[in-house]
Amino acid sequence: MRDRVYADNGEQPPEPFAFTDEVAKVFPDMLARSVPGYATTLRLIRLIAEEVVPPGSRVYDLGCSLGTASLEIADQIGDRATIVAVDSSEPMIRRLNASLKPGSPIESHCADIRDIPIKQASLTLLNFTLQFIPLESRPDLLKRICDGTVPGGALVLSEKLSFADEGTQDRMTFLYESFKKANGYSELEISRKRAALEHVLIPETLDTHLTRLSEAGFDHCEVWFQCFQFVSILARTSSSGA
Repeated sequence: MRDRVYADNGEQPPEPFAFTDEVAKVFPDMLARSVPGYATTLRLIRLIAEEVVPPGSRVYDLGCSLGTASLEIADQIGDRATIVAVDSSEPMIRRLNASLKPGSPIESHCADIRDIPIKQASLTLLNFTLQFIPLESRPDLLKRICDGTVPGGALVLSEKLSFADEGTQDRMTFLYESFKKANGYSELEISRKRAALEHVLIPETLDTHLTRLSEAGFDHCEVWFQCFQFVSILARTSSSGA
């Protein structure tokens, strides 16, 4: 379905963004037209999973939405590992459950990701999820993920960035909004969604993310994908467990 969530020309300001049933219905189109490189990162996450996920371990997809990444990984590694897909949005989890085939290695949970124990994780995904978590909860979440990750395991952290340099921030915002216009969004839709996301999606700088990952205990962190404000970081634990 085509994303028309913010096409309404009403005079009232939009409600704060939430992962409602209305959003869930159009979410694939919303992602494709709003997140540059999203489909590419999904294909490449399959390759990361192939490398880092050993038999008997666990994969965590935290903030899984419709479970697209979980389904991609399951298609790549089969039943080599249990895939734990978690989202607090009941409409998202309901649609994920409807897509699961009998015998799927994916376990879905409708829950706050901050309440999920992380154990024997070889790969964890925070795919544009941390930006919706309160700032004060982010360090503890990353620390728990790192502590629950097996030696040589990985975290894929994908986020929308902010930039400390005002000129860079303005240029990237212009390019990103041009991308959305090229994908058929109107000025009105862009403006209303921006207002809806204010105080809901809180982006941070790349340096902030890298510092926090290091402080959480990850040994190696590098950007493996970036387009405009959108970045994906691969964080690894030491293979020796030291």
